[in-house]
Amino acid sequence: MQISPPKHLASFIRHYILLENSRENMKSLRLFTDGSSGLILSGNMKLYSAISKERMPLSFFYGALNGYKDFSSKGKFSLIAVVFQPYFLNILLKTSAKDICNQIISVEDVLKNKLEIFQEKLFNKADPLRVIHELNVFFTGFLSEGMSMDHHIIAATQQYLLQSKGSVSSGDLQHFTGYSERHLERKFECHLGLSPKKYGNIIRLHYFLGLMKNEIGYKNMTMLSYEAGYSDQSHLIREFKNNIGLTPKQYLKTENKMAVNFIEL
Repeated sequence: MQISPPKHLASFIRHYILLENSRENMKSLRLFTDGSSGLILSGNMKLYSAISKERMPLSFFYGALNGYKDFSSKGKFSLIAVVFQPYFLNILLKTSAKDICNQIISVEDVLKNKLEIFQEKLFNKADPLRVIHELNVFFTGFLSEGMSMDHHIIAATQQYLLQSKGSVSSGDLQHFTGYSERHLERKFECHLGLSPKKYGNIIRLHYFLGLMKNEIGYKNMTMLSYEAGYSDQSHLIREFKNNIGLTPKQYLKTENKMAVNFIEL
């Protein structure tokens, strides 16, 4: 289930996702980049890194991803995923998003005294919709101090990239922001953890995912790739594999898509 935040938080939180697994069997999961960062809150999840085999924290922040991360889960779980607008994690943790890009950060290490209560509520099977309401109150408190001019410029530039479906030249961005290419790149990496070019590529990829989902029965893959702004289909497939680890056809065949960018392998 996907739930939108209240209007005053929409510039900072994209949506909440409620996920439940009622089976005891092992699952292989993949989270791939959509340009966002976020927070996973759980009271009972047993989630492990597919590479290191280390158990993940029950609740954690994740920075923006350059590609994808694989996990395995064991047993039943329920969780709330808070998908942030890309720059919100920088505001919450007051640290460079570049330093936490591709990182998992335990709630135990940051904001424990403020977020542990929500983890406990989920462990005690509180109504998740009530927990989300209380999270809205919590996040609203973080915004009472106001945003810096940098945040306003970055947010406006992000919207510009979204409206352009990621197909924006460096010259267009310089004209829009008044910043040099290098200065804007530093600002983006500080606030989003990604360069404008990388973020634009992610937007374009997800635009293609939307086209593929809605129109694959009517148009072939080559036509869709051109419509999304790719120079040729091989360019699309290369981007797809780098960011998702699958080909477009393999992604389409993936049966359990818990979210657009969170799938069961």
